[in-house]
Parts: sequence; structure tokens; C-alpha cells
Amino acid sequence: MAIIEFLSREYGYVVLVLVFYCFLNLWMGAQVGRARKRYSVPYPTLYAIESENKDAKLFNCVQRGHQNSLEMMPMFFILMILGGMKHPCFCAGLGLLYNITRFFYFKGYSTGDPMKRLTIGKYGFLGLLGLMICTISFGVSLIRS
Repeated sequence: MAIIEFLSREYGYVVLVLVFYCFLNLWMGAQVGRARKRYSVPYPTLYAIESENKDAKLFNCVQRGHQNSLEMMPMFFILMILGGMKHPCFCAGLGLLYNITRFFYFKGYSTGDPMKRLTIGKYGFLGLLGLMICTISFGVSLIRS
């Protein structure tokens, strides 16, 4: 039980926000699977070619929304895990903001108009910036202790 003694009780919020992101990621992956069927893009094709598929842009936008979320996931996770050790409630709030903006980023991208991903999705970077600050604060406190 040393881990439970090391981490504050509030760190549980960090854990739950990370699991919420996992569910969001699974949902996005399912949307890509549905788009594959709808737009006739077979596996293992990652992106459709416009000259071969009239719906290529629509599929590619769905795929790209999910792919971008996968690309950002490692940074989001490490910032949540480390920053949350010192600032669990604040990081959980920032992480929830990031999750919500990721949902809207994906939904906007999935319309086929890539600019719609930024309507609400652009605010996710505020969450990441806040998480970076929390993680820097954690790192500085470790050095000073």
C-alpha cells in the first residue's frame, strides 16, 4: 500500500480523467471503423486517395481527427501523471477541459471541414499549457526538496 500512502487521495481524480480519455479514444476509433464502412475504405489503408474514392476527404478527416488525438496522447498522459502528483485537483480539471475539447476537435474534424476542428478544439492547448506549468512546478519542487 506504499503507493496509496505516497499519492494523495485527490490523485484518484487524475486517474479517472485518464480513464475517461481512454474511453474517448475508443469511441473515436469506433467512429473511424464506421467511416471505413460508410466510405468504402478497406483495411489496412490508413488514408483514402481522392483519385480513387469520391469520399476520401470525408474519411480522411475522421481518420485525421483520431490520429491527431493519438499523437497528443503520450504528452497528455505524462503531463497528467507527473503534474497531478503535486496538483491533482487542478490537473484533473485541466485534463477534463482537454478531454472535452478533444471531443469537439474530433467532431468538428469529422464534418469534412478541417477548420471546424478549431471551433472549440483549439482551447485544448490551454489545458495542455496548464498541465505543463503544473508539471514544471512538480519538477522544481523535487529539485528544491
